[in-house]
Amino acid sequence: MEERMKRAKMMGEEKIPKVLSKLAIPGIIAMLVNAVYNIVDTMFVGMLHNTSAIAAVSVAFPMFIMIAAFGQMFGVGAGSYISRLLGEKNKTLADQTTSTTFFTSLIFGMGFLIFGTIFLEPLLQLFGATDTIMPFAKEYSKVLVYGSVFTVLNMTLNNMIRAEGNAKFSMFAISLGAGLNIILDPIFMFTLNMGIKGAAVATVLAQIVSFIFLMNYFISGKSYIKISTKYFVFSKTIYTEIMKIGTATFARQALSSFSLGLINLAAKPYGDAAVAAMGVTLRIFSLGVFVVFGYNQGFQPIAGYNYGAKKYDRLKEAIKVSLKWTTMFCVIMTAVFISFAEGILSAFSNDPEVIAIGMKTLRAVVMLFPLFGFQQVYAVLFQALGRGKEALILSLSRQGIFLIPAVLILPKMFGLNGVIFSQTVADFFTIIITGILAVYMHRGLKKEMSIQGKKRENVA
Repeated sequence: MEERMKRAKMMGEEKIPKVLSKLAIPGIIAMLVNAVYNIVDTMFVGMLHNTSAIAAVSVAFPMFIMIAAFGQMFGVGAGSYISRLLGEKNKTLADQTTSTTFFTSLIFGMGFLIFGTIFLEPLLQLFGATDTIMPFAKEYSKVLVYGSVFTVLNMTLNNMIRAEGNAKFSMFAISLGAGLNIILDPIFMFTLNMGIKGAAVATVLAQIVSFIFLMNYFISGKSYIKISTKYFVFSKTIYTEIMKIGTATFARQALSSFSLGLINLAAKPYGDAAVAAMGVTLRIFSLGVFVVFGYNQGFQPIAGYNYGAKKYDRLKEAIKVSLKWTTMFCVIMTAVFISFAEGILSAFSNDPEVIAIGMKTLRAVVMLFPLFGFQQVYAVLFQALGRGKEALILSLSRQGIFLIPAVLILPKMFGLNGVIFSQTVADFFTIIITGILAVYMHRGLKKEMSIQGKKRENVA
């Protein structure tokens, strides 16, 4: 109980830069480990010296994102609600939300397993598989679909654990799975001679180990929030709160999956090398993206808790510090990616065409990356405050409203260059929308602060 009280005090009273560091650093490490895993996984597949195999991983990647979208939908939605409930000291409803979310995500995970098994080949065709890529893509993706239940549950559990303020444990769980995955990749791929299928088997086994580790946290009584069938309730209020925020997260993830598939399809006429280059580049770029995502995993519960507790000054400080830190990081990563593009791409493929296309793509996608922190801090802030409409708009913008038309239109006008610069164009318009919504949000916060101040004066 003492440890639990310390967490509550940390979220509501400790200095903002210090508590942000405590919660954000574990999230950054965990997401960075995942990004490194994705990169290392691609590097191991690259050792097969087969451009079609590398392209197969690129084609399967949107499917993996789609699987994760369900877990993120429930995890982020519930996490936002749980952190606000804990700020309001409503422990009972927090436990009900935790249990209801867990069992619901289990059902959805099983549903995706069935769906993915039945429609595997059509999905891979939708995501850009050519005749030469399809055999490798099926071999790799089939195993990932079998493990989809664990992927969904892990995403859900990690987000709920972070919501109660224990980001460090979540970091250990993610790092355990990713680290084990990196170790198992060469064993299954080369020692056991399973090739690209071995990479997928390693992924699923690592996910299973992570799930066991996460569930033990709840079963052993270490968690503040609880998972139990007695807390499961088919509550309209709980599902509404989860989906109000979770829908925006799912939309972003699902659109990301769909958009990656569209990019693969747009690159398809230019050969397997173009498809492979797009996939490799986006995984390299994920190094920077995942760090920002990891940081925001720490920022979100702090923002949600202090908003729920009506501590507006702490909320404003958390926003200001987060914008400063994420922007500084994004500027540094932009310089690194632009300066060392050729050397980075050469580590993944010895195909000159893959390297040439990849270099150009990497430099294009980072053009507006210095403002990525600004985009994402506000996207997560709207989730933390329970403002589903704004969160949904931002989620739909970058990977949907702007990217999908860009991918459909620009290649017809500029060929492969249109594919390469489509994300940059989408980012430009998303930044504008983010700025507009941010202005209105701060006006709303000022009104809430004014109302709260008048209430305190009346009480006094």
